Parts: sequence; structure tokens; C-alpha cells
Amino acid sequence: MVTKRKAAAAGAAPAPAKAARQPRAAKAAPPDERLEDGAARNTLAVNPLIGIRARDFGGAAQALVGAAVKQPVKAARHLGAYAKELAKAVRGKSEAAPDPKDKRFADPAWASSPIHRRLLQAHLATGKELERYIESSSLNPRDKARAHLVASIFVDAIAPSNTLLNPAALKRAVDTGGTSLVAGAKNLVHDLRHNKGLPSSVDTSAFKLGQNIATTPGRVVHKDEVLELIQYQPTTKEVHARPLVITPPQVNKFYALDLSPEKSLIRFAVGSGLQVFAISWRNPTKAHRDWDMSIYVRALDGAVDAARRITGSPDVNLWGACSGGMTAAAYLGWLAATGQDKVKSVISPVCLLDPTRSMDTTLGLLTSDQGLKALKAGVKRRGVVDGAELARVFAWLRPNDLIWNYWVNNYLLGNKPPAFDILYWNADTTRLPAAFHADLIDVFLKNPYVHAGEMTVLGEPVDMGRVKVDAYIVAGITDHITPWKACYQTARIYGPGSDFVLANAGHLQSLLNPPGSAKSFFFHEKVGGPDPDAWAAGATRHDGSWWPHWLAWMQQRSGELRPAPRRLGSRRHAPGAAAPGEYVFEP
Repeated sequence: MVTKRKAAAAGAAPAPAKAARQPRAAKAAPPDERLEDGAARNTLAVNPLIGIRARDFGGAAQALVGAAVKQPVKAARHLGAYAKELAKAVRGKSEAAPDPKDKRFADPAWASSPIHRRLLQAHLATGKELERYIESSSLNPRDKARAHLVASIFVDAIAPSNTLLNPAALKRAVDTGGTSLVAGAKNLVHDLRHNKGLPSSVDTSAFKLGQNIATTPGRVVHKDEVLELIQYQPTTKEVHARPLVITPPQVNKFYALDLSPEKSLIRFAVGSGLQVFAISWRNPTKAHRDWDMSIYVRALDGAVDAARRITGSPDVNLWGACSGGMTAAAYLGWLAATGQDKVKSVISPVCLLDPTRSMDTTLGLLTSDQGLKALKAGVKRRGVVDGAELARVFAWLRPNDLIWNYWVNNYLLGNKPPAFDILYWNADTTRLPAAFHADLIDVFLKNPYVHAGEMTVLGEPVDMGRVKVDAYIVAGITDHITPWKACYQTARIYGPGSDFVLANAGHLQSLLNPPGSAKSFFFHEKVGGPDPDAWAAGATRHDGSWWPHWLAWMQQRSGELRPAPRRLGSRRHAPGAAAPGEYVFEP
């Protein structure tokens, strides 16, 4: 359903952001649902893919300590105010209360129990006074933002909800006769031995690829050293002539778009008459340290040619999300430079091509040009970037969702880690070859998709101004990994005719957005001038998922209908392993 209200009237940013920040109060979700929601909102993408050094955290902390050294009188004044608030909490005179949206303190005992109320109010006083001190300091705006980040990580770590005084943990211990504490201790020992001290986020034993996850039928129809190309079995009598080729990010495995039948965009597209091919990147080792953007673009070109030959179509529609969108853009730039016309349209969700619009994110606060160059040199020595290490760093940037939630669930409550498909996929990390990692860092250092000639692919300078394809760009209102205003610039890079869609979701949820949710809505309009807020003020709100909207857009660009092929592949591209292929199983 499309409303006649414009985005500004509906609450998109400036109105969409308002809509996302002011949801109606809801009952606290059960712990396992909160874990799933936190995982969906905090998944690996371009930011953690780049990496952050320990010293980058240290630099932010040093800025905070340095302010206290330079202004000891002001620091002492705030310390005195903090002591007064603590005293009020101890005497039961404090009126401090947590944010109603903070699910850590949803248990009624935090308000009804005198002990728990005092603990909570003392904790709130700590966080509040730190915020006041940072705001009143002489730090410059960037250092203030960095100090706030480090302070929030510290305050979250010392929250009383992370201790055995957590009312839910106490109740569970009493109800189980202490066995929950024993189970929690066993979980802790397991993670110290096998997960480098961080709480496990998922019960991986609950999933089997190809059996209860990534189950859409298909076969590998093209394979080389870098990738496998999977063709999915049509389920309609007729299919559109022009195929869709999906280029996934190189971090995590490709099956994010095929987690389960009800969440699978691949199954949705196949069931709507599209011929769908998906790339599964190989998980590189140190032997592949020299794989760079050109290697990935050459492999992508081979996959596109295979899809063209199998379907008989002269060109394809190309999907590229996140870093897969960067690869797709580099490929399109190379095609334009070489005068080749193999792509009709590009679909690029949550993809950041202009990093200058993301410098207010956590990545922007903690990194610098010097730090990025040091990272590049370090990874070059090691040969690969380990996705598991990136995930650990990223976890400390979102500790409530990615560490303390699991700490409480696994250790204090003695539960097994949850069994969610999103969590399983998010934990199924991959490595990145050093050369490709260096190319990604250069995106942040050189901004090559904006500045023509700063990137060379297969010997050709990339100039996105020469790329002439229809573009459909998707972003999420609450996406903190690839912020929507940065994604808006991606749409502008593809040209004034580009369609821009803003979903009421975060990074992964904006992709996993199947029809049927009563809470889903999105904004759509052709891309306009440089100001994303001006675009938002004129965009039209649509109720429901953006998938049907995208499908209609795709069907207009997918050619005529023809009888569905009875067999997958072709004589030249004989069908091989069943989906999800073989590379996806490589550790």
C-alpha cells in the first residue's frame, strides 16, 4: 500500500530517522528474541571488514584521560557531583531511572527491590556523570565523540546486569537448585578454551547447510579458483529472459539471501519468474594473498559470461550488496572503460561507495589515515585478514548486543547459545586476502568511486561517470554500518535516474525484508540533489516490504517471458554440485 503522505510527513530523516528513534513502547522480548534482534542489527560489513587496531581504542581512551590531566579542577568538580549522586542512590533518594527501551533492566526487580534499585541508580549515575564531564571538557568535537564511545563501552561492561546480582540470574539459580550456575561455568570454560574468551553467540550444531539452511534447489554451473556460480531451479512455467547475477560480499558466506524459505530473497525471486544465479566466493588462504580487486572482477566477469551463455541473454541484471556492491561497481567501471555492454541494471543494497559520508560512524571515530595505512602493512605481512578476528573487534564496538547479551544468557542463566539462522550465518566468517583488503582500505583513503582514475582494474582506470546502467539502491534507516545518507550518495554516483529505497530497518534486516510484516514500510523516490534530507522530505512512504516494489522494477528490466528451462546449465556449463555448492563448506 502506498500512502499519499510524503516522507517528511511520515517521519523520515529528517523524518525517517525520527520514526526509527521513537518507536512505541513494547513489552520486553524474551532473552532469545533479543539475541536474534541484536545479531540482525549488528552484522559484519564494510566497517569491521577494514579492521580497527587496539591502539585506536587506546587513542580514544587517552583523549579522555588527557582532558582530566589538563583540567584537574573541572575533573574534581565532576567527581564531587558524582559522589553526591552515589550518596543519593545509597540513601534511596535518587530518582534516576533507566531508559524504558533498555531491555537489560526490564525485570521488575530493578525497580521493586531496594538493593537492585540502588545498584542500578549508582550505575546510571556513573554513566551520566561521565557524559557530563566529557561534554564540558575542552576536547575537540572528534575527540569528544571518541571519548563518549570509550566511556559507553566501559559503562556497559560494569553494568550490574552483567553480574550474578542480575535478578533473572538469581531467580534461575533458585529455580534450578544451582544447576544453572554449574551449566554457566561449563559454558565459560568451553569459551575460554575454544572461543578465545568471548561468549559463543550461536549453537552451530542446530544447522546443516543445504538441509535446514540455504535450501533453495540449484546446481553449480561454473567454477574456477575464485568462485562457484550457482544456478537456481526455476519454479514457474515461464521465466524472464534476462538473468539476475548476485554478487555477495567477500566477508561472510553468500547464503545470507537464502537463510530459510520464509526469509529467502533468492527463493522469492525464483518464485516470481526471475532466472537467478548466485556467486559463492572461495574462502581464501595465505596462498591467495595476492588476490586483489582485479582478480575478483575477472572472476565476476567469468560468472556473468557463464550466465549469459546459459540463458542466451546478451546481458544480465547485477546484484551487489555491501563489499559485493563495491566489487560490482569496480566491474561496471571496467566494463565502461573497455566498451563492453554486459549489464542492464545494478541493484546495490547497503553499499557504501563514498566513504566521506561515513566518517561519523564508529569506524570514522576510531580510525585515521595513518591507522589505515598501518593496518594495510600489517595485513600484507600476514597474508590474510581473519574474519573471526574482525568479528571479535566488532563485538567490542557493540558490546551490549554482541557480548553482554550472550554473557548473561550463557554464563549467568546457564543457557545454551541460541540457535538462530542469522546468528549461524553471522558466525560463519571468511578470510580476506591481503591485496583485496588493501584495495578496500584505498576506498577510504582515495575515494576512487568519486575521484576518477584513483582505482585501476585489470589495467583500466575506473570512472563511474562513464557507467550508464539503471540502478536500484537500498538503505536502512537504522543501519549504523553503512549509514543511509552514505548509501544515498551511492545512488547519486550511479546517476540522477537511480531509484533510492529507504527501509525502516538496519543493515541485515533491510535485506531480510519479506512481504507479510505489518511493521514494514519504506520510502522511495528517484535520487535528487546532494542533500539526503531534502530527498527524504519529498520521498513517498509505502507500507510493507520493498521486495514486491523491487520485483516490479526488476520485471520491467528482465526481458520477455519464455518457457522455463527443463535443465540447469548447458553443454558447456554442465551442472555440478547441488546448491549451496562446495566452496561454502571450506573452513
